Amino acid sequence: MTKEIHIIGAGLAGSEAAWQIANLGGKVILHEMRPTRKTDAHQTDGFAELVCSNSFRSDDKHFNAVGLIHEEMRQLNSIILEYADNNKVPAGGALAVDRDEYSAAVTNALENHPNIKILREEFTGEIPEDWEHVIIASGPLTSDALSKTISNLTEEDDLAFFDAIAPIIYKESINFDIAWFQSRYDKIGPMGDGKDYINCPMTETQYHAFMDALIEGDSTEFKEWEGTPYFDGCLPIEIMAARGRETLRWGPMKPVGLTDPKNPTVKPYAIVQLRQDNKLGTLYNMVGFQTKLKYGAQSDILRMIPGLEKAEFARLGGIHRNTYLNSPILLDRNLSLKKHPKIHFAGQITGVEGYVESAACGMLAGRFVYAESIGKAVSYPPRTTALGALLDHITGGHIVHEEETMTVDGENAPRKKKKRSFQPMNVNFGLFLPVEVPRLDEDGNRIKGKDKSRHRKKMMSARALHDLAEWIDGFGD
Repeated sequence: MTKEIHIIGAGLAGSEAAWQIANLGGKVILHEMRPTRKTDAHQTDGFAELVCSNSFRSDDKHFNAVGLIHEEMRQLNSIILEYADNNKVPAGGALAVDRDEYSAAVTNALENHPNIKILREEFTGEIPEDWEHVIIASGPLTSDALSKTISNLTEEDDLAFFDAIAPIIYKESINFDIAWFQSRYDKIGPMGDGKDYINCPMTETQYHAFMDALIEGDSTEFKEWEGTPYFDGCLPIEIMAARGRETLRWGPMKPVGLTDPKNPTVKPYAIVQLRQDNKLGTLYNMVGFQTKLKYGAQSDILRMIPGLEKAEFARLGGIHRNTYLNSPILLDRNLSLKKHPKIHFAGQITGVEGYVESAACGMLAGRFVYAESIGKAVSYPPRTTALGALLDHITGGHIVHEEETMTVDGENAPRKKKKRSFQPMNVNFGLFLPVEVPRLDEDGNRIKGKDKSRHRKKMMSARALHDLAEWIDGFGD
């Protein structure tokens, strides 16, 4: 290999791609526009900054697809998972990190890798002809200049959706005469003790007053983004509230699996949970409370929550735009553009959703591009693995609709445009190849209901890790 591999963007996907390539022996030039060009959501110039939650979600590798992909990435020397494990904070069964220490550790590792050169400047214009291998991992906050470059390359408009950020509260400002510590169902996770969340209970009257305030609250509006759909996995709380008065109560505010020790005989009508956001335990973020409320209305409405009457906010919620490609139409299985094979994409811009999914996509793109750069055939993860299932989603795991004829700008000259059904997706067992669950368990008991679902997930996970190990062993062939 005589040419460096250029990676545009040092978020989760770009950082992981650079790490994979560099450790395999490739030379990387990593382009990151911050701090030269800032974004509306980032707070620092660190790599792999977590701009929303500090949680990588479930770390259960046996019964949760997210926990399974964590384990698969660990087996492949992921920098994102290595430093997440090294910077854990208590979060029940989830893997959550001190976001500042985490980003600093990833940044330091990449800056000190001998095979990685970092350029702190915004990339604008067209991809130079002498760049033989390129990965665009610019993420959901792709700059206008780079978006134009991508549009020119793909000859299509990007799809876009809103992504909202949850507030972070200083622990010392929380009223523990009302709030209490407990994980749902007392579940004990890594670094935790079964009391990893702060819980704020609501009566029925308090809940409905809160709903009224949310629905009537003053929200931030971006007229240039009107018509952009939200991703259902990251809906602002006021949008959820407007969809129905019980939506939040059976979403992020569900009261199940929790008991108020101060009043154990009375079940709260709804509960707001806060999760530790830094190692010191001084900051807690509001679980599922992404919002686009304006700051003045936001702080007033959130202080209606019992226990948060005098809450002080380290960061209020916000909103930013995500962009992603119509990847099944535009990308080959190796994540390269069909029309420009030297250019690959990685991360949320491909249509994956979530921190770990973005990093996983970067891991795959990095390995694919490195193989191509040394003239070696690309080895794809088995479709039975979480990595393979996610790759299938990006490059073809959806329904392709017929083309439709459209009239442009009122003119009679028609053009054909593909209908799009492709939407951002978190990794989940619904993406996996099915398994046949046996009728009876090892003790001869019939498997049914929830037990059948758990057996199916466990079987999928066991198959995935077995097939992943065989795939990794085959690298030396």
